[in-house]
Amino acid sequence: MAVGVFDSGLGGLTVYKAIRNRLPDLPLVYFGDNAHAPYGVRTADDIYELTCAATERLWAEGCDLVILACNTASAAALRRMQEKFVPPNKRVLGVFVPLIEALTERQWGDNSPPREVAVKHVALFATPATVASRAFQRELAFRAIGVDVEAQPCGGVVDAIEDGDEILAEALVTSHVEALKRRMPHPQAAILGCTHYPFMQDAFQHALGPEVTLFSQASLVAESLADYLERRPEFIGSGTESKCLTTGNPARVSSKATQFLRQKIPFESA
Repeated sequence: MAVGVFDSGLGGLTVYKAIRNRLPDLPLVYFGDNAHAPYGVRTADDIYELTCAATERLWAEGCDLVILACNTASAAALRRMQEKFVPPNKRVLGVFVPLIEALTERQWGDNSPPREVAVKHVALFATPATVASRAFQRELAFRAIGVDVEAQPCGGVVDAIEDGDEILAEALVTSHVEALKRRMPHPQAAILGCTHYPFMQDAFQHALGPEVTLFSQASLVAESLADYLERRPEFIGSGTESKCLTTGNPARVSSKATQFLRQKIPFESA
């Protein structure tokens, strides 16, 4: 049995780590498409084709269920994949829905009509491609009404994180938060709509202020996956080995991953 976790680079390791903590006996295969990162500046067709190729690689590893631990892929490719690409005996799930369910205080699978929620002003920080897709707003509209979402495309942040340049990443986060607050001075909640961004969570919180509730995805996705597998155990795949794969340079990616998670994360070539 194994579950696949996919990201364009290293950000999905935040989800990978949370799933390992929540489901320690579940084999996980992580796939980082580091050779083509970042996805946030690519076209929707590029993102779709790259995500499909990565998903097929994870299926080959015995992962019948793949988590797109990449907001850009979830926003730009997931719906099209589910409609045209994913066969009936496989599942590909994104990372938006658990986050929106937490924001709107709805239980997993609650398909009741959208309703008023307490949070009215939400800041969304995401990659340019995720912002352009409006996927977050679309999914939110299925569950809540009367919520004002102000989205800020955070160009450069993923590159700085992948390069290990924390000073530049912090400066960019501050700049992006200031730009958003000029349009929405008093957000009640902020969504970190990229799995890279938890690495800079403290910087986002500092720039936003302590009164803003920050929603990050990793633990929410892990909890949602545990619930899903309990209800649909047939999608626990045949794979038995945990591993981390990359299209990039394995030694470099391993070094960066170990630096990010503060534990040894060996990668091998995909």
